[in-house]
Formats: sequence, structure tokens, C-alpha cells
Amino acid sequence: MTWLPTLTEKALARELPARAEARRILESCDDELMDVVAAAFRVRLRYFGRRVKLNYLVNIKSGLCPEDCSYCSQRLGSAADVLKYTWLKPDDVVRSAEAGVRAGAKRVCLVASGRGPNDADITRVSTAIAQFKARHPDVEVCACLGLLSDGQGERLHQAGATAYNHNLNTAEANYADICTTHSYADRAATVQRAKQAGLSPCSGLIAGMGETDDELVDVVFALRELDPDSVPVNFLIPFEGTPLAGEWNLTPQRCLRILAMVRFVCPDAEVRLAGGREIHLRSLQPLALHIANSIFLGDYLTSEGQPGGRDLEMIADAGLTVEGAAERTLPEHRPDHRDLVRIRRRGPGTTLPANA
Repeated sequence: MTWLPTLTEKALARELPARAEARRILESCDDELMDVVAAAFRVRLRYFGRRVKLNYLVNIKSGLCPEDCSYCSQRLGSAADVLKYTWLKPDDVVRSAEAGVRAGAKRVCLVASGRGPNDADITRVSTAIAQFKARHPDVEVCACLGLLSDGQGERLHQAGATAYNHNLNTAEANYADICTTHSYADRAATVQRAKQAGLSPCSGLIAGMGETDDELVDVVFALRELDPDSVPVNFLIPFEGTPLAGEWNLTPQRCLRILAMVRFVCPDAEVRLAGGREIHLRSLQPLALHIANSIFLGDYLTSEGQPGGRDLEMIADAGLTVEGAAERTLPEHRPDHRDLVRIRRRGPGTTLPANA
């Protein structure tokens, strides 16, 4: 496999691979799979060592969504059996987030269904963030509230938010087949607004929606161009009552290849093993942690994850360690959340470190 060492060296140099090289990972045979995982682990070690970052989701508004994203159990017209409730009160948000902190989470992610927040919603979420950060100043907070309007990211940043998540989900050419109530361009614009507001950009994908290899390569290359700090890789959970209920296209081996492709294309980004990992990777989850360097603990938005204790056992059994609060997540050439906090405290005009 002369192509794999070449691809690995490119990733170690943060050089963008050729599209054909990225597709080659997805097309690799089972006999090559462990070599692919080992090569991806080498890249992971360069930028993230043996650390695993723990994240915790808090669903602060569930269901009741006017958007028609085909993969989502909370979509308009969904018949999926999920909880539906409007905005949690700030005290309830803080209480739920603290459950993640007690479990060892370094980042809590506050997620709300809907097209996007209005100004009153931003006030509500900002209040919860400020209350949480006053009690846990070293824990990162990521907001995921849908499409952002001008100025909203800045308000979240001022309240203490570290990051903002908005996934591209799938390739631009495929997007209209997945959602018609907003566009791929809307999503990309929100990632840019978050970045411009001083929030660490978090954007990823959902694999397993019937996309082709070329479409997977397209969305990961688009993510590389957006340059998010963290890239969540979700594997479709085909909820009954949604248009994609019958899409069971993934195998554990396919999931590993997708993760490896993301790692080679985005070598120095935090790659997060996200929704669907338990049902699709199954017993190969520890191998996936040799590619990804970040996971969600516990449950997801509308589906259950494996118990957090099992996650911690899995990390230890794989010879990996949980990332501590004082450790940087991102490599030195990228600013981490502490750099962003210093900028926020010092005010406009503060510059990043020279190695950023």
C-alpha cells in the first residue's frame, strides 16, 4: 500500500490530500483496514496524543421544530416517539449541565431544536451560560441553537460561550434531498458567523444517509475549507417515523473508514465520535478512539447512549486517558478556549498568540 504512507505524511504536514486519496480510504478493503486505522492513529498521536476529550449534551428545547431535515426525529411532521418541550429554565439548564461535569465532561453542549433563536432566546440561553460559567469557569460551553443572525454569536460569546456548533451534515449537491426548509449555504454562513463572533467553530457531518463516496469526500473537504476547531462525526440513527427510517447502510468497518478519512483531511481538528456510534461501531468503538480524540458521554438529543461508566472503561482499556481540564485540546498552532477567554476579558483589539 504505497498510497497510505504518502497520505499519512501529508496529514502530518497538515497538507490537504488529493480527492482521489481521500476516496481511496473509503474504498479500501477489509484486509487493509487495520493499516488504515494504524496510520490514522499516527496522525492522531501527533496532534492529540493519547487523550480523549469528554463532552456532554443538554437538550434545552426538544421537538417542535419547523424544519424538515429528513434525518431528524424532531423534524416537522415526525412521527418518532420523542419528548417535546419548550425552553428549559436557566436553573434547569445549569442543573443538567452539572450532571455532565460530575461525570468528567470538559465541555457541555446546550442544544435547542428549531430553525434558529430570536433575541429573547439568546437572552434566555445567555443567562444560563453566565450562571453556569460563574460556577464552572474552566468548563467549556458550546451552544447549538440553529441558524444565527448577525450579532447573536457575539452575545453568546460575551455571556461566556466557548464554541458554537452547526453541522454541514452532507454535501452541498446532496443537501436539497435531505432538507428543503433551509439551505446548505445557510448552514455554512452560520459557521462563519460563529467564527467571526469569536466562538470556536464546531461543524461536522452525518454519515449513512445514502450518500456516495464522492459526496462524503465533498462534505469533508468543505469542512476543511471552513476550518472548524472540532468536527463531530455522526452516524445516522434511522428513527422510525422519519423519511430515513429504512437507511441501514453502515457497517463498523465503513464507520472506521469514514472516521479515518476525516482524520486525514482534518488532521489537527478535534474529531468527535458522536451520535450513532454505539449502534453502528458496536464492539469496534475502541478502534474508533484510535482515530477520533473526543466523544459524547451518555445520551444524545433523542436517543440513549451507552452508560458513561462504560465509556470510561472503554477509554482505559484502549490505553487512552481522559483529557484533564487544565490540558489543551487543540495543538499549539491553534488557539484553544483559554485564548478565547483571554480575548473576551481583555476586550477588542487583543491579538492571539504568535503560534496561533
